[in-house]
Amino acid sequence: MKKRILTVFWTTFVCLIAFVKAEPSRPNVVIIMVDDMGWSDISCYGGEIPTPHIDSLADEGIRFTQFYNTSRCCPTRASLLTGLYQHQTGIGHMTSEGQWDFDYGVDGFRGRMNLNCVTIAEVLKSAGYDTCMTGKWHLGSEKPNDRPLQRGFDHFYGSLAGAFSFFKPHGERGLTLGNQRLPEPDPETYYCTDAFSDYAVDFIKEHGDSPFFLYVAYNAPHWPLHAKEEDIEKFVGKYMEGWDVLRQKRFDRQVEMGIFEEKLGVSPRDPTVRPWEDVPAQQKKDSDYRMAVYAAQVYSVDYNVGKIVDALRAEGELDNTLILFLSDNGACAEPYTEFGGGEMSDINDPDNGGMVSYGSGWANLSNTPFRHYKNRPEEGGIATPLIAHWPKGIKSSLEGTFVRDVGHIIDFMPTILEISGAKYPRMHRNELIHPYEGESLTPFFKNGARANPQPYFFEHSKNLAVRMDDWKILGRYGEWNWELYNVVEDRNELTNLASKHPEVVDKMAHEWEKWALRTNAAPRGIKPPNSYD
Repeated sequence: MKKRILTVFWTTFVCLIAFVKAEPSRPNVVIIMVDDMGWSDISCYGGEIPTPHIDSLADEGIRFTQFYNTSRCCPTRASLLTGLYQHQTGIGHMTSEGQWDFDYGVDGFRGRMNLNCVTIAEVLKSAGYDTCMTGKWHLGSEKPNDRPLQRGFDHFYGSLAGAFSFFKPHGERGLTLGNQRLPEPDPETYYCTDAFSDYAVDFIKEHGDSPFFLYVAYNAPHWPLHAKEEDIEKFVGKYMEGWDVLRQKRFDRQVEMGIFEEKLGVSPRDPTVRPWEDVPAQQKKDSDYRMAVYAAQVYSVDYNVGKIVDALRAEGELDNTLILFLSDNGACAEPYTEFGGGEMSDINDPDNGGMVSYGSGWANLSNTPFRHYKNRPEEGGIATPLIAHWPKGIKSSLEGTFVRDVGHIIDFMPTILEISGAKYPRMHRNELIHPYEGESLTPFFKNGARANPQPYFFEHSKNLAVRMDDWKILGRYGEWNWELYNVVEDRNELTNLASKHPEVVDKMAHEWEKWALRTNAAPRGIKPPNSYD
């Protein structure tokens, strides 16, 4: 009898052990976001810059062709991390930083994240995840609860600022480890993109047995134009064909890949930019060099992404890690001059962390085939490449395919909640928390499509938009002269159909108004302390 009981006991024990081993572990999550990179800069979206490591993620995962951000750095960061529209977090415009005060006196435009939102890191940390961030924070640092460690991250290495030198981050735009300001690095040996990636790799190797959340927020390829000489050399001379020829070549590759149909065509060149053939010879050479430095910054991101992927593979974590790769907004044309900001001597100057940039002509190339740029609600401002890679979670038959349905960065939070089993709180720090706004992306991982897409709303710098089904309206706060585009047929937004479909405009405009009042996104009569437009 005792032998029989013992046998039953051991059989039950072995079955329980087998069940525990068979139960899938919760996935890790890695979000990799680049800064100010255009829609077509990486080669798996048509660019000529070689990005083999990012391309490999696309080949083994899925690529989204209609995915949106908020059109600018810090609002996108606030929205991505919280699953809310940026105005609900308090960062409707920009984050207050140093001498820049972006508190406009209303809740949607406070210039810092409020306490009525939680980050992905806070939610996952409460569910037993290790959490780490490296790179550009740009969500405030002036007050308590502004910094990464106060917003759910166990580890942080990077800069709290919005822009800084790649070789020598210094002063208010310097480096921080945890909550501790670091001394200036040696510009002879330091480069941000490498350093941020190395910190991420060390975290992957040392994180322990718990699942983890890693947020890698590169400052590349945001200005200033700073890249390593060996990387720049690979691209000097390759842009002498000019933006007109290269835009067409990018579009031809997009058609060949199946991203677009040929009938779409390339949007007209920015009217403030000359045909390349009219540019003087010395200016062509200088402009080629600016674009070469920018390309080197993108190229550096790619091989550093490769280091992170290699670390995940070496630790046996790659198959069970959801990797999301995207850009925070469209290409940056600042300061909106044909050939960019700063003198040629400012390029690669470690002491210059300012607006040393590549200009509207090349930004127009970066956003091929779209028009307009960062800070605008046209596709060139809000469309981002998005790659999702997760061997254990994305159906194998979908590998290498395109997702053509619409999505938005507010969808990250519900996606991560679903796959991790973490619970979204109604209250945190004794404060009520806004319900998240997005919808999970997991149907795309399983079926390549998602039923009944929700509308998405936009406001930044008083530029407005709504994307609903095949339609998109564009407007300006206070002017209310809405434009209407069928962005399935006319992704470049060249044919305004507002006069033909006023009922569609009225419906979508009404939805925007309801959304703006609900989310504190209506700037109304704000008189900003600094430039708002």
